[in-house]
Amino acid sequence: MRDLRIVFMGTPEFAVTSLRKIIEAGYNVVGVITAPDRPAGRGRKLQQSDVKKYALEQDLKILQPTNLQSKDFQQELQQLQPNVQVVVAFRMLPKLVWALPEHGTFNLHASLLPQYRGAAPINWSIINGDETTGVSTFYIDEKIDTGAMILQRQLSIGENENVGELHDRLMKSGADLILETLELIKSDKVKTTLQEENDHLKPAPKLTKENTKINWERPVAEIYNLIRGLNPYPAAWSILQNASEEYKVKIFEAEKILDLHELPAGTIVLNDKKLKVAAPDGFLQIGEMQLPGKRKMAIHDLLNGFSFDSEAKML
Repeated sequence: MRDLRIVFMGTPEFAVTSLRKIIEAGYNVVGVITAPDRPAGRGRKLQQSDVKKYALEQDLKILQPTNLQSKDFQQELQQLQPNVQVVVAFRMLPKLVWALPEHGTFNLHASLLPQYRGAAPINWSIINGDETTGVSTFYIDEKIDTGAMILQRQLSIGENENVGELHDRLMKSGADLILETLELIKSDKVKTTLQEENDHLKPAPKLTKENTKINWERPVAEIYNLIRGLNPYPAAWSILQNASEEYKVKIFEAEKILDLHELPAGTIVLNDKKLKVAAPDGFLQIGEMQLPGKRKMAIHDLLNGFSFDSEAKML
């Protein structure tokens, strides 16, 4: 059995579950690399990453480099003498970093690679209406999410599951997969599989203002998947035209209603404290919405304090 000296790299909550599992399993974590503290909130106070907060609780050695290429950071990392590195939701590493440990640097990715390489795999699996997804561990190489795969685990996606719910399930499954991967490395039993390249790979690009906007000309199912694939963050959005005002609104929850009608896409229909928006093959009945500068609200609560014009529509 190999004596592993682990350096863990990660920043958000998604990574904390994996680090916790590694610690609780009794592995020797000689250092944690995470993002520098960032100003956040109205007071712009410095905020620690979720991984840093947990690492402090465990009295682990913490490095927060602003430049992964810097000589100072390289020296600090070498002094830790890691022989394996585990990466979960971190940034792209230079070769000087990922090639350092004797037993390699492996990454956890929240998709069944080679599908959904990129920044937002969990969101895009729901947005595209997939019924299955999963987690993968793979050795890092020069490109993004292309290295030799170690292990994979498949999960089903619920028909009405949102990205927050799927995120939490993948977070737990991914942490278990990391432990399985470490056991293989520890016992020198890793067998890798090269990722196949083909013309049917789906990308997982960064979420932007453009690709999170609702197009009401699309089918009901497609809009529904976009809404749940962005709930709770960053949320699908639309422009609400109400009389002479336009508001950028976020939509968090909706129900699909397949129904024949002749209303223009984006038409708002109000009745019985319910709000429906027309799409070509039916309606989206909105469950939760957020007006600019307000908290998100259930529609029946929003309707108690906000008046919709008879010609109001979503653009």
